[in-house]
Amino acid sequence: MTEHEQPRPAGEKLQKVLARLGLASRREIETWIAEGRVKVNGAAATLGQRVDANDAIALDGRLLKREEITGSVRRVLIYNKPDGEICTRDDPEGRPTVFDRLPRPKEGRWINIGRLDINTTGLLLFTTDGELANRLMHPSYQMDREYAVRVRGEVTEEMLENLKTGVMLEDGPAKFTDIKEAPGGEGFNHWYHCVVMEGRNREVRRLWESQGLVVSRLKRVRFGPVFLTSELTMGRWREMDQREVDILSAEVGLAPQALPAMKEKTRDKLDRLQRKSAKPVEVRGKRVLRPAKDEAAAEGVRPSRAPRREDGEQRAPRGPRKDSGERRENVRGTPVAERPSDVKKRQPRPAVELSERPARKPRPATPGKRPPSGDGQRPGFGRKR
Repeated sequence: MTEHEQPRPAGEKLQKVLARLGLASRREIETWIAEGRVKVNGAAATLGQRVDANDAIALDGRLLKREEITGSVRRVLIYNKPDGEICTRDDPEGRPTVFDRLPRPKEGRWINIGRLDINTTGLLLFTTDGELANRLMHPSYQMDREYAVRVRGEVTEEMLENLKTGVMLEDGPAKFTDIKEAPGGEGFNHWYHCVVMEGRNREVRRLWESQGLVVSRLKRVRFGPVFLTSELTMGRWREMDQREVDILSAEVGLAPQALPAMKEKTRDKLDRLQRKSAKPVEVRGKRVLRPAKDEAAAEGVRPSRAPRREDGEQRAPRGPRKDSGERRENVRGTPVAERPSDVKKRQPRPAVELSERPARKPRPATPGKRPPSGDGQRPGFGRKR
């Protein structure tokens, strides 16, 4: 070593070690370190701190085991995101997220590689290796993203040239590295395939909008060497095999890593989850608190729920009942008036004057039975008072 050469620092950066565990991306772990959630040997960690095999690392007060730090699993999922899902784990509005359909990993957790807004569909990647996720998202590795976009409006050659040369957006200059017109579209709707090298928020939409055009549909079809194929329909996912993971790792300079052995029972379970993933996810609506009974009674309003039809629309409120003389039908469709029992019930009885009623004959006495009341023996006997 010459006098001008600096000694190489020992150990590995803390955020890199934690990201390799699949706890989160390196950028998110740096936020945890700044918030004081990570400690090394009992002291609060600092950004850029290096650790080795002898250091004790704790996250939120939980000491990470040595086998957790030394070993990691690198799994990758390809997901075809449908419209209406958001790229977050929890949504306060109860909307479906991209994590709702994914299987739960045995080790670590899924980290989404890049994001798509709620109205954008197409290719999303997930991995349990935080270091792989960080490198795929970092601009220095130049991972290009290709989109299929439907533009509404007249597109001129000058506009396309501006988009390839570069325009100034709110967060700095941006451009498409390539634009090609695709077949399809009619009238003012035209399809294009465009490529960007960064993953800024709504970058593709804002680039087209800078030319006075409107993006009516947007779908990501490629991320680096990974293409979205027609076999993966909307809302479904599949896991990369060993060869595909090795190719993706080599693109960002990571050494190959063997996938963990999977039991036949576990593989069958993943296959069932994969087939089930194509079903729509229920939208979790906001919680609406009903007014208390006392409040409703104070306002003089009786809470009621309108019945709903199978198509989701509310039924019209039920009007007043019809006159008893009108023709009505029961639930089986039989007119009520045609039932003989009802006809008999509706026949009025003839009015009889009290003087015309025949006198009731006395009952003959029966041996062994009590005489009826009112016959002069023990008045009130046998009659409940």
